Amino acid sequence: MPIPVTGGNVTRVSDFILMSFSSLPTEIQSLLFMMFLIIYLITLMGNSLIILVTLADSVLHSPMYFFLRNLSFLEIGFNLVIVPKMLGTLLTRDTTISFLGCAIQMYFFFFFGVAECFFLATMAYDRYLAICNPLHYPIIMNQRTCAKLAAASWFPGFPVATVQTTWLFSFPFCGTNKVNHFFCDSPPVLSLVCANTALFEIYAIIGTILVIMTPCMLILCSYTHIAAAILKIPSAKGKRKAFSTCSSHLLVVSLFYVSSSLTYFRPKSNNSPESKKLLSLSYTIVTPMLNPIIYSLRNKEVKNALSRTFHKAINLRNCIL
Repeated sequence: MPIPVTGGNVTRVSDFILMSFSSLPTEIQSLLFMMFLIIYLITLMGNSLIILVTLADSVLHSPMYFFLRNLSFLEIGFNLVIVPKMLGTLLTRDTTISFLGCAIQMYFFFFFGVAECFFLATMAYDRYLAICNPLHYPIIMNQRTCAKLAAASWFPGFPVATVQTTWLFSFPFCGTNKVNHFFCDSPPVLSLVCANTALFEIYAIIGTILVIMTPCMLILCSYTHIAAAILKIPSAKGKRKAFSTCSSHLLVVSLFYVSSSLTYFRPKSNNSPESKKLLSLSYTIVTPMLNPIIYSLRNKEVKNALSRTFHKAINLRNCIL
């Protein structure tokens, strides 16, 4: 709540109110709660299953599934940062979040979001090597290289999240404390600052472009070479097999980048708070749920591994009983 400052009429914010979907009727909010809860549970179970299966089945002990396991872990973390609080506001109508809680939520939102951008680029590079340089692929993509690429994908999130969150929350927040969003994202929180934020906004725009566009360009470059390599394959069967190894990743990349780009690169005149909430739902709620579904339904190796793991679990249960 705003705390009065001695000697003036200025108020300083000690906590925030997430407007979330409070403008909607109670019945609609209850319906949204049930829908988001189901999506959340599917996301947690789907990504956890991907992690367990790729660890348990030796057939999936390859670089592609090592990175997929990291991506699933990332999606779980991304959801844990945003969804539980959103569900709480819909269920209890308590939309208050502390100043520190808002800063922590924003920090990990940036951290996981940046990491996802770079992991998608790393996975595209892995597919590029597998298709364009198959003979040297096992040598190049050894365990040490995979670990380095994973570390390089996780690391950028730390400085980006630290600088942006620390800088933003060092500004004075005066007057209203209502954040017109369902989580503490940078633009709606920044609008509550009562100071000159021009330099921060320039940094934020440049940072967003670099974080989103740099991995995106790497992905486009990788898939340009992949497409050229696939077109050179003489048989139609060979082309289909090569394309199937990267189609799931390409679909996930498209979902993530289209939704995030529409959210952060739309003109302000076309970017109302309500439309931004809807777009934010796509990459914070829907995409993390779809990722394990896409990888399991469009990938025979994952489906076969799921079947083997399921039968092993049944046999183990029968032995115990």
